[in-house]
Amino acid sequence: MRSTVKSSAPTNATGQSPNWEELTQKAPEPTQLDNIKAQLDLVLLALEALAEIGSEAMLKVAAELNLEPMVADRVALWRLRQSNPLRKGHGGRKKLDVEEARSLVLISCHLAKQHQALIRRAVALLEQMAEQNREPHTIALLGDYIDRFSNTYGSRMEDAENLSARELTDLALKLLIDLLFYSSPGGHRRLWLALLDRAKN
Repeated sequence: MRSTVKSSAPTNATGQSPNWEELTQKAPEPTQLDNIKAQLDLVLLALEALAEIGSEAMLKVAAELNLEPMVADRVALWRLRQSNPLRKGHGGRKKLDVEEARSLVLISCHLAKQHQALIRRAVALLEQMAEQNREPHTIALLGDYIDRFSNTYGSRMEDAENLSARELTDLALKLLIDLLFYSSPGGHRRLWLALLDRAKN
């Protein structure tokens, strides 16, 4: 199975790949932020479902990365994630500025790196199932991940009723493959570029 994540990076005026600060210097357009908020929440949801991590693990990483001013406690984290327009009753804080988006990107990729071995094992099993023409859920690790992702998505997202079990499974597996790239060195740049790219649609 091959990922559809693009690995190419844009270049700046000098012909070199821009660094993280250059990439995130310009704030996304307001219309892009809704899509970015939704995508970031889904990346964290996939990590939750695969590694069974919760808000404590996310807050611990925020502290390790000195991002406490952006994500100080459970309430702040909840408000940031609740800004996802796909969330049921997203009556919490709807604003998400570029610094907050950068913080969630760094936290997501740091968590993915921490659980890289698990992500690699899951993707390897997914490839194995594809080669054997078997359904992913017949393997415990993948089946548990898909079930947790689908159940959590169903309990949190407004459009869950409009998605079939197959569509939820496909979304979970797409995010799993994405996590493999985000767990690698420079994963935060990949995720930021992917967010901007997807926000164009």
